[in-house]
Amino acid sequence: MAEAVISIGGSVLANLITQAPGKVGNFGGIKRELQALESYVTMLHSVLDDAEEQQHQSSQIKDWVEKLKEAFYDLQDVLEEFNIEAMRRELRGDNQMIKVVRTFFSSSNQLAFELKMSRKITEVRERLKDIEAEKNFHLDKGPMNSQAKRGRRKREETHSFICEEDIIGRGNDKKNVMKFLLDMDVKENVSILPIVGIGGLGKTALAKFVYNDEIISKHFDLKMWVCVSNDFDMIKIVKDIIDAQSETWHNLKSLLMGGARGSKILITTRLPLVAKITSPALPLLLKGLSESVSLDLLMRTAGRKEGARQDPSMLAIGKEIVRKCSGVPLIVRTIGRLLFFKETKDEWLHFKDVELPKVSQMEDPIISILRLSYDDLPSHLRQCFAICSLFPKDYEIKKHTLVYLWMAEGFIQPSNSGKLLEDIAHEYFMDLCWSNFFQDFKKDPYTKEETCKMHDLMHDLACLVARNRCRVARDDTNIINERTLHISYGSTFNLMDELPILRLKAMDVRQLILNFKRLRILDLQGIKVEKVPRSIYKLKYLTYLDLSDNCTLKRLPNSITKLQSLQTLNLQYCDALKELPSDIKKLVSLRNLDISLCSKLSYSPHGIAEISSLHTLTVTTSFFRPGEKEEGLGVFA
Repeated sequence: MAEAVISIGGSVLANLITQAPGKVGNFGGIKRELQALESYVTMLHSVLDDAEEQQHQSSQIKDWVEKLKEAFYDLQDVLEEFNIEAMRRELRGDNQMIKVVRTFFSSSNQLAFELKMSRKITEVRERLKDIEAEKNFHLDKGPMNSQAKRGRRKREETHSFICEEDIIGRGNDKKNVMKFLLDMDVKENVSILPIVGIGGLGKTALAKFVYNDEIISKHFDLKMWVCVSNDFDMIKIVKDIIDAQSETWHNLKSLLMGGARGSKILITTRLPLVAKITSPALPLLLKGLSESVSLDLLMRTAGRKEGARQDPSMLAIGKEIVRKCSGVPLIVRTIGRLLFFKETKDEWLHFKDVELPKVSQMEDPIISILRLSYDDLPSHLRQCFAICSLFPKDYEIKKHTLVYLWMAEGFIQPSNSGKLLEDIAHEYFMDLCWSNFFQDFKKDPYTKEETCKMHDLMHDLACLVARNRCRVARDDTNIINERTLHISYGSTFNLMDELPILRLKAMDVRQLILNFKRLRILDLQGIKVEKVPRSIYKLKYLTYLDLSDNCTLKRLPNSITKLQSLQTLNLQYCDALKELPSDIKKLVSLRNLDISLCSKLSYSPHGIAEISSLHTLTVTTSFFRPGEKEEGLGVFA
């Protein structure tokens, strides 16, 4: 993801460069190489903000940023390998009886290690030097802190963002849908009303608003909500429907016709053809909001107080802006959040006359405006958002899962105030909710678990900016680049030829390890993994591993303890799991371990309390010796 280069080139690599010499030892040659490298990283980082903004207008700058991105990722690999070797040495130093194992570096020869590392670092530095020399265009140097531009105006800490359910200007539409649902004077058992409109108009929000209405809940004995946006290839499905002369739909409809008289179905779609095939009745064509409603929504979302809303000059600018929004609520809200940080009339004028016209001329104006909002985020939030492309559309995302992913990736910037990384990550989460990148925020009143979803268009944007760095493997249409850093699985995936993922055996996991050695994040939740191969240790960069809900997994290989970078290990609902690796204390970076609902797991290895980095241990049964909890662990869930 090119937009993450700023953070990788700045905070993440700066931390690695700073920490590496102290971890391995005082290697004079490596220290000099790192210092020279750091100066290049700092210099390139200062112009990357401007390069990010200009790359959409210049293919030359875009190509330059892509080359720089690849170089930074390779540099990250080298420095992380440096740190991994350092941690291995520290572990061997704790017990001289531990057998020295041959690793990527010749760990028994300090000089060989220094020479190899120096060569690798020099190669990347020379590569960065060549890329910098290719920059035959002007880029302005910006502030190192990308949040500086957003610091002019501080919002309330309550994050009282507008919920999607707060429907505006849809009173008549709601009445029409309610009238359809409550009408009992019908001939067929099941009647269907399609709601049709372009993306972002609020079709789903309207349907959900009516679905949750108290009158509707009392009227129907049974309600059901089904989302079909996961892997929803509209062109393919419509083509299939046409080719089959609507047979597919009629077969489905015949199953639904068994409902009692008065049963109703609402369908939301962007395609008029889908509405025509699914129902003989006229669809509800959702139109854009009126100019007055759009203006009111814009001013409220932009945080304008009542007095400011009456300012004729600001209202005039606001009217011109909403005229370019086509009455699409998602666009109005997104622009409103951008304008929240622009207080003066001149700033609003600049946005209207300079920034907005750029995106209005692009092929997809809705995605382009959403992209404008994305570009306005600080670099650390851009990364946090882009990695959300790993989740399927309409997926209910748990906040703690996001927090662990972000921490594992090094996206969380430590605070001078001594705040926990988890607390800082919570602020990131709420920032993205407030900025309209997340929606449907909920907090369970009993478990206190916080969740959210992403609008389909926001998910499209996340996939666009993540590119080949994050891939969701759900079917054989996804071609996954070997340089992919994050993979999540759905129901099927063509790993080799036509391999079903529903039952991923050890041989298949070995193939995955062989093909994707650069992985940082691997989610194998609920795909019936029977055995984790010993070669798992070859994923040396892995920071996040989710093996939850694999009911046939009985044990983990001890080789997994060689994953010195692993921060999160999720084993929840692994019903057959009988034991944890005996050398689990060697997972020196492990911060989050979930072994809840592992019913066959009757005891814990003695070393689990010796994992000094462990912050959260989630369990549903106690198998600790007296006093072991207090000695070794900080937080229990």
